[in-house]
Amino acid sequence: MTDRCPFNLDTLSTRRLVTARGSRLLSLSLSALMLSACAIGPDYQRPSVASQAHYEQAEGWRQATPSDALARGAWWELYGDQQLNGLIDTLNRSNQTVAQAEAQYRQAQALVRSARGAFYPTVDLSGGKTRSSQGSGSSSSSLSNSSSGIRDTYSTELGVSWEADIWGKLRRGLEADEASAQASFADLAAMRLSQQSELVQNYLQLRVIDQQKRLLQATVDNYQRSLTMTENQYRAGVSGKDAVAQAQTQLKTTQADLVDLIWQRAQFENAIAVLMGLPPAQFSLAEIQSIPALPQVPVSLPSQLLERRPDIASAERSVIAANANIGVAKAAYYPDLSLSLSGGYSSSTSADLISLPNRFWSVGPKLAMTLFDGGQRTAEVDRTEAVYDQTVAKYRQTVLDGFREVENYLVQLKVFEDEAAVRQQALDAARESLRLTQNQYKAGLIAYLDVVVVQATALSNERSVLSLQQSRLIASVQLIAALGGGWDGQLQASESK
Repeated sequence: MTDRCPFNLDTLSTRRLVTARGSRLLSLSLSALMLSACAIGPDYQRPSVASQAHYEQAEGWRQATPSDALARGAWWELYGDQQLNGLIDTLNRSNQTVAQAEAQYRQAQALVRSARGAFYPTVDLSGGKTRSSQGSGSSSSSLSNSSSGIRDTYSTELGVSWEADIWGKLRRGLEADEASAQASFADLAAMRLSQQSELVQNYLQLRVIDQQKRLLQATVDNYQRSLTMTENQYRAGVSGKDAVAQAQTQLKTTQADLVDLIWQRAQFENAIAVLMGLPPAQFSLAEIQSIPALPQVPVSLPSQLLERRPDIASAERSVIAANANIGVAKAAYYPDLSLSLSGGYSSSTSADLISLPNRFWSVGPKLAMTLFDGGQRTAEVDRTEAVYDQTVAKYRQTVLDGFREVENYLVQLKVFEDEAAVRQQALDAARESLRLTQNQYKAGLIAYLDVVVVQATALSNERSVLSLQQSRLIASVQLIAALGGGWDGQLQASESK
């Protein structure tokens, strides 16, 4: 990294550009303008990061075709659920956590506008009346307009001041503020993606619970029929009291599991309401008969991940801001040049205040430089350089975390896919075993306890398949979020937002 200062005072031939009259003022102005191209401090270069050519777990990955929804950023449309799409639309408008991040971004934008304003002159207008008194022993007491020594002074003044950015302190400050604003916008995108991901996960889990409720309700109905049949057999003397007790235990246990799902569903429903900025009492989500299908997620190249994840973009913009702040700190070693112009009127009466004899004016440059500060500037440079090193380490760690998350979710989805095939086979076997066992019981070949054991096994496999389906859906959402959620990488808010 090198300081950017292409102009050299030794090469400036301002004397040939001006006439003798007023040459000093013009030379000073030209020198200030040329020196304004200088900027103390290191120019930014993207820090090197650990890179990889491909994902280890992406071999054999089936890409989604087409991936238009992800390309537009509306990644939740991959699940093909219109109700989910409507919930996300409400979240994008009303989520209060996103609103906080959006307000922080607007604050960062205001700081950028303020930094740009520092390049322009400052114009002040003042006016007032002063009443003063001096003792009779004062050397200027003869100026008083009364024997009491009281004097009234009316004044009005217009002042203009401008700081010449010779060493680039203002430009480095603007560079830091612009990078911070871009980081804030990336933080906004990351927060929006996080809230969208949370809502989609809650919605998918709620739909799996709906399916589990239907499964348990059908099981309860089946167990109720089994209990009725067992009670009839007991009254007919075919089976014993123990069979009735076993049937009742099985029925009540399943009914309790069904009740337990009600509060689990309510929790997800309430979480979705809050994510959309609504009180839970004002929101309800009706049950539907299907679960969104598992999408095939398009996986971007590892190099694209550095630009498509908003948290990585935010971390890099923080590095840019920290780098620019080093220049601001180093510029404190150099003198500040400011130009000021003021003029106005001052009089002891207000009647003829605005008149030629009452005028006054002043104009001139001011050069200010700190000669000794006990090492404060050196300490500030050391601090900003340490902050830069910290942001670089954070940026590199964020990139590594991004690669790790993608690899984790890829292998998780692959393992879940393999597990799903095995669990489906186990479920098919359990259903067949249950059918055969029930037929044997109806024929009086086995005791009801044998039926209970097989029914419990079949129900456990049914619920395991649903739980695995839920895990696969959640992992797909997490993978999409880890890939950036279809964010376009733009660090400026569009006019439509």
